[in-house]
Amino acid sequence: MKKVDFNIKKLIKKVLKIILPLVLGGFILCWIYRDFDFKKAEQVFLHGINWWWMIASLFFGTMSHVIRGWRWRQTLEPLNEYPRLSTCAYAIFISYATNLILPRVGEISRCGVLTKYENVSFSKSLGTVVTERMIDSLVSITIAGITFLLQANIFLKFFQNTGTKFPSLAHIFTSVDFYIILFSIIGIFILMYYLVRTLSFFERVKGIVINIWAGIISLKKVRNLPLFILYTVLIWGCYFLHFYLTFYCFSFTSNLSMAAAMVLFVGGTFAVIVPTPNGAGPWHFAIISMMVLYGVNKTDAGIFALIVHSIQTLLVIACGVYGMIALGIRKKALNK
Repeated sequence: MKKVDFNIKKLIKKVLKIILPLVLGGFILCWIYRDFDFKKAEQVFLHGINWWWMIASLFFGTMSHVIRGWRWRQTLEPLNEYPRLSTCAYAIFISYATNLILPRVGEISRCGVLTKYENVSFSKSLGTVVTERMIDSLVSITIAGITFLLQANIFLKFFQNTGTKFPSLAHIFTSVDFYIILFSIIGIFILMYYLVRTLSFFERVKGIVINIWAGIISLKKVRNLPLFILYTVLIWGCYFLHFYLTFYCFSFTSNLSMAAAMVLFVGGTFAVIVPTPNGAGPWHFAIISMMVLYGVNKTDAGIFALIVHSIQTLLVIACGVYGMIALGIRKKALNK
């Protein structure tokens, strides 16, 4: 009986991990698009997009994943693990697709891909992922800091317009925008809770922690540090171009400046931290709110966020499916 109860609790937890991000993202999307002109969005999608710019954007989006795979292999080499570059890239593809179903679980799934197809130690590769995330967090904070200093007035307007102007407590608690941000923060804390629980599980397994730590400090032994730095710059450059080039896809955003692109990029980067599928909801909220500050009509900003996020999400799905198919075909070929 106890075993049955345990299995039921485990099943409930798994279901909640899937449902809660969907509910959070769905709630925010429903609020943002509650009075939206979807007919206009359809017209823009069918007749108002410059698809050449969109294709260029998708190219850089794909390359960011490929280069991330190359950089990941560099952190594995000091641990005497030498997976194929292609497998590392496919693992990244699959991890981002997995995040659409279970936010942030993709980091674990990509380690599982290397274990399955390259016999790489799961715990060691998990340690390198921790290292990667530490580096990327440092880069994103640096970019955000520089952008905030250069465009402080825009960020302050964003905080004021979304009900986060601290002197006005009455306005805070009557602003739906404030509750969107509050729910997003709560979602982040729930994610952190599950991550801590996951790590505590690994700590109970003998030898695992040592391997994870070895993966974390592998950066100190990277054989070509300049190449690692170059990969990092290219990854973030591709991220930015993946977003910025979409401005040229629409007539109402093509005149926005590079400074505006940086502000929206930073806002979108932090919005996707919220554990919803590909940042759905919080990303739309941040992009629309900030784009309006640069003079874009709210409806047009909503169209931009809806179409761009949908297409970029489809890219993530397509890459994930391609990665699984490619790995499956290669495995069958090797087994013949």
